[in-house]
Amino acid sequence: MLIKEPEINYEETLMINDKNFNTANVCIVTGSGTGIGRAVAIAAAKNRLMTIGLDINETEGRKTQKIARDSGGQMVFIKTDLCNDEDIQTAVQEAGKLGQIKYLANVAGIQHINSVEDFPMEKYDLMQRLMLRAPFLLSKLVIPYMKKSPDRIGVIANMASIHGHICTMNKPAYNITKFGLRALSQSISAEGNGEIRSFTVSTGFVRTPLAEKQIEAQAEQRGISKEDVIKNVMMGKSRIKEMMTPMEAANLIIFGFSHHSRYLVGGDLLFDGGCVLTY
Repeated sequence: MLIKEPEINYEETLMINDKNFNTANVCIVTGSGTGIGRAVAIAAAKNRLMTIGLDINETEGRKTQKIARDSGGQMVFIKTDLCNDEDIQTAVQEAGKLGQIKYLANVAGIQHINSVEDFPMEKYDLMQRLMLRAPFLLSKLVIPYMKKSPDRIGVIANMASIHGHICTMNKPAYNITKFGLRALSQSISAEGNGEIRSFTVSTGFVRTPLAEKQIEAQAEQRGISKEDVIKNVMMGKSRIKEMMTPMEAANLIIFGFSHHSRYLVGGDLLFDGGCVLTY
């Protein structure tokens, strides 16, 4: 394995004193079984939010739940197929029973490496459903809950990417969904009257299973070694030659949820080591 997901280090968690960060308020996190989603769930729980983790991988999801609880936080895992509307609706209903839904982090995602002309449509449809339609539906369902909170404030985070700013070869479906998530955040914010707001987080490569699993396909498609994929493709344009940790990405979402980010309305937190804006 060329990339290994690091163990969660509780000391790396950004802790924020926010009046809405308490166990009466619910934070829903998708993709909570591994990677950034796991880190976001743990960080939210450590910040005193009642955290609801959604993932199709029950074994890893329950592992995240245990880590969050062992850290002193409160988390409930609900096995959820994000490509199934009934599963999503049930998960939101159950979350609503555990407190006031105020935060949603749409993190779940997959990757498939292929050119437009060779891209399998069944994989394209799956990625659209998981990475764009599910965040839209979850947002649609949680906004009414948020509006019923005493201060009518709610925040929705969407995990985008540098691929929501630039397009690299052989990632058409991924590129499209990440641009789409930025549009979703801006659309929610346009309708939210400054109370319901949304934002995106755009990072470069993060040390997660999603990044690790694409190395072999990238090497085959580009005709280079796996080592060259990491050095020249993944980190080639970054001024910082080290991948972010999942918790570093999660901390950006926690900051975006907090009162410190009340002017982050439809905006994007671009933390990419300079990939997009420096040449």
